[in-house]
Amino acid sequence: MHFLFYFILYPLSLLPLFLLYGIAGLLYVILNYVLRYRRKVIDQNLKNSFPDKTDKERDEIRRKYYWHLAQLAAEMLKMLTLPRRILKRRYQCANPEVVNRFFDDGRSVILISSHYNDWEWMVLSLDMQFKHHGIGVGKPNSNKTFEKLINRARTRYGTEVVFADTVRDVFEDYESKHQPCCYMMLSDQSPSNPKKCYVSDFLNQRSGFIFGAEHFAKKYDIPVIYYQVVKDRIGCYHFELELITEKPLETEHGDITEKYIHLLEKTIIEKPQFWLWSHRRWKHQF
Repeated sequence: MHFLFYFILYPLSLLPLFLLYGIAGLLYVILNYVLRYRRKVIDQNLKNSFPDKTDKERDEIRRKYYWHLAQLAAEMLKMLTLPRRILKRRYQCANPEVVNRFFDDGRSVILISSHYNDWEWMVLSLDMQFKHHGIGVGKPNSNKTFEKLINRARTRYGTEVVFADTVRDVFEDYESKHQPCCYMMLSDQSPSNPKKCYVSDFLNQRSGFIFGAEHFAKKYDIPVIYYQVVKDRIGCYHFELELITEKPLETEHGDITEKYIHLLEKTIIEKPQFWLWSHRRWKHQF
């Protein structure tokens, strides 16, 4: 793994983005026409999510998704060496004041979203986007060596990355010290324990959602903000913030998660090709 990382991936990441996108074009052909990467999973997800669309329309979404996935691979590779100044120019927040005003009040925030557009550049840039200390809450990789190497790249601009086995301690540590943090939580993964998730209607299916964001928001009285990543053009993004609640303790059980589900569904329906359709989001039945 170290050989692959340092002698293949890292040198490739030094190439200019336009050359990496050229390689992505070849990767698109391989994914779509040669490997037919997870074609059955993608087709089933699209059919269940968009039953009113024609086969031709769903095929077009799949084709665009493969091209997006190839570009995403190039951007994740470039993440290993992407300079700070270029990252700040290519990944910007449209309305940072929505978050920063809570820092001025001494409060943390939880940013909640999904694997939509480029989430890795969001992790990389999080600590420089706002006044808060940035913390990305992620799902651990099965390959611990690769996880350690990739996290070294993710955290080089100040963002802290934590996983399920330490996230409770991290929240307790920072909140007990009253240090305002911006916790980034991707809440569209298939829950590992279907008995402990929140179940709702999403994209025409009963779906389970990880309940962590709402749980921590209510435990520590942390405002919750939805962010939507918009692709302006290839390799350039901005993200927009929408407040879900600044008073989580006054909400009913499930209100925060339901609002998030509604916003995420709206985002996906508008431009479905940018969501991660190739993962088994609905492997549990509810």
